[in-house]
Amino acid sequence: MALGVTYDDVYTAADNGQATVLLSLDLSAAFDTIDHHILVERLRVSFGVTGDALDWIASYLADRTQRVQIGTARTSPSSCLFGVPQGSVLGPILFTAYVSPIAQISESHGTRQQQYADDTQLYIFLSAATLTSQLCRLQSCVSSVQSWCIRNGLSLNPSKTEVICLGTSGRIASLGGPPSVVVSGSSPAPAASIKLLGVTLDNHLSFDKHVAKISQTSFYHIRALRHIRHLLDDDTAKTVAAAIVGSRLDYANAVLHGAPSGHVQRLQRVQNTLARVVLRAGRRSSASLCLQQLHWLPVKARIQFKIATLVKLTQLGSSPNYLNILLSSHQPARSLRSGDQHLLTIPRTRTVIGSRAFRVAGPVVWNNLPADLRSTDLSLSAFKSRLKTVLFINSFNDVDVAN
Repeated sequence: MALGVTYDDVYTAADNGQATVLLSLDLSAAFDTIDHHILVERLRVSFGVTGDALDWIASYLADRTQRVQIGTARTSPSSCLFGVPQGSVLGPILFTAYVSPIAQISESHGTRQQQYADDTQLYIFLSAATLTSQLCRLQSCVSSVQSWCIRNGLSLNPSKTEVICLGTSGRIASLGGPPSVVVSGSSPAPAASIKLLGVTLDNHLSFDKHVAKISQTSFYHIRALRHIRHLLDDDTAKTVAAAIVGSRLDYANAVLHGAPSGHVQRLQRVQNTLARVVLRAGRRSSASLCLQQLHWLPVKARIQFKIATLVKLTQLGSSPNYLNILLSSHQPARSLRSGDQHLLTIPRTRTVIGSRAFRVAGPVVWNNLPADLRSTDLSLSAFKSRLKTVLFINSFNDVDVAN
């Protein structure tokens, strides 16, 4: 969800005639350098954790040991005086609480910040007229974050920190060259693309590299599945296909709303091939029939499904506030029938790229749903079940799935 908000900000800035400079910070051995005393105190002061709950967390962190084993040889146990356990559910939560002051630092400097565990992005919006002042603001924020990290036992890694300028080609060109930001005494070279939480983001928001990577990886796993398909029963094959390929097609797919149609078609070919392998159908067999038999939504419908589900979560109050504030109920100027339809306001945009922002795409997808699906009385599970039925019928009645 946090990733979607970052893209929403970038799209909205582009629609307003601005470019976005985004800095993806990397912390050296982040989880291993957490100071237990600082963490416990921050949980108490900043998050109000007290009593038995705080004592339990302190006990969980204390008296931990580690050792190295190679074959039958092993070292003596060594005490873990710093760090939070990795590979656990609690580890990322404790780390996020530990670095929470970074958000306050960013806000104090007037920059935007998004964070998931140790993945932290700082970004600002700028134009040719505000280039110098905004870059100074970002640089000041980075310096403050660096100072905070030093005081709290963390270290920024400039060799893995990345900077990228996002926007339309015209807006980026108007800046007169790629911006420069100093991190720990060095200036990361501006990148043409970076990877944020598994999504490859390029300068012009085309997602060419992201879609190409999904396609390449998916076909690799499809070929592997084809080799062992004769050893699997139908249900197992379907489960394996959904796990190793379907999950890749669905991950963060909401960012592809409004992307070039060729990208969706390319991913659709991946899904079509996967369906044929699962059903052991010929290469020339109808992709639409295969998808219908498996009861799989096509890629475009899966994108709509994801966006509609995110909107439903905001309606139920189950989504973070940073998503809730992007949407607002439609309030007609006078009493109209639409006032009872649970519609959302669709913000006006100047450009096509602006229409890809969640604050626009969400209401567009939501308002196009049948009125009964927009009802506030539906639970999330009932909504998703009925939504899939509606999208399934629309997909195969109105649109032919590309082979």
